Amino acid sequence: MLTDITIGQFFPGNSLLHRLDPRIKLVLTLFYIVLVFVPQNWLGLLIAVAFLIVALACSRLPARLILRSLKPTVPIILLTAIINLFYVAGDVLWSWWIFTITYQGVTTAVFIAIRLLCLIAGSSLLTYTTSPTTLTDAMERLLKPLKWLHINIHELAMMMTIALRFIPTLIEETDQIMSAQKARGADMESGGLMQRVRALVPVLIPLFVSAFRRAIDLAMAMECRCYHGGKGRTRMKQLHMQARDYMSLAVAALVLAGIILLNIYIPATI
Repeated sequence: MLTDITIGQFFPGNSLLHRLDPRIKLVLTLFYIVLVFVPQNWLGLLIAVAFLIVALACSRLPARLILRSLKPTVPIILLTAIINLFYVAGDVLWSWWIFTITYQGVTTAVFIAIRLLCLIAGSSLLTYTTSPTTLTDAMERLLKPLKWLHINIHELAMMMTIALRFIPTLIEETDQIMSAQKARGADMESGGLMQRVRALVPVLIPLFVSAFRRAIDLAMAMECRCYHGGKGRTRMKQLHMQARDYMSLAVAALVLAGIILLNIYIPATI
């Protein structure tokens, strides 16, 4: 299961999505998050799904990678769908004891499940197609107005990027520690809930020790390279907006406007 978690990983490529300006990709990600939650009918949701499919095609990432990234979130999505399935009032389809399934409940459960799947898959494209360095530059540029509030934007962007960068490393190390403990006879898959929680203690302790060791090594490496924050620092690669960036932003804005119009003229599904 741990090997299926791909959040924070970057997959190099030369696709259209890889070549977009990282600032535009950040804005497009925010646009898509809004785009997923705005639709109130099936047609609007279908447009959001189509927009995601086009984005996946433009990224040229393998479909199995996207499906693998969705696998760890399936239990949460199923739980959300089941809650909506039994607790939404409407036309009764089936009833037993305190459990009642309605037509509106089924519709809402499917609608929300698709919405969550699109949200996770669309948001993952940002880290899949953007390197941590360029992502830091993009965050710093977009948050630049906050400097007027005396907020250290560079350090904030650096912390967020380092956190994303080390997610895959910590996941890989957790998998290695669990495999080592199982090889020593540790049982982490049987017993009750409390027994499984206690079985995780031999995994969490070395994981925390390793995480602090990595943090100290990283801090020492940055100090040895005379890192002193964003003040006076220059960039090896300058960010420049191109025609494809403006076109991508315009297309996203048109799609969002179209879904809003659909919400006005077509009855809501949920």
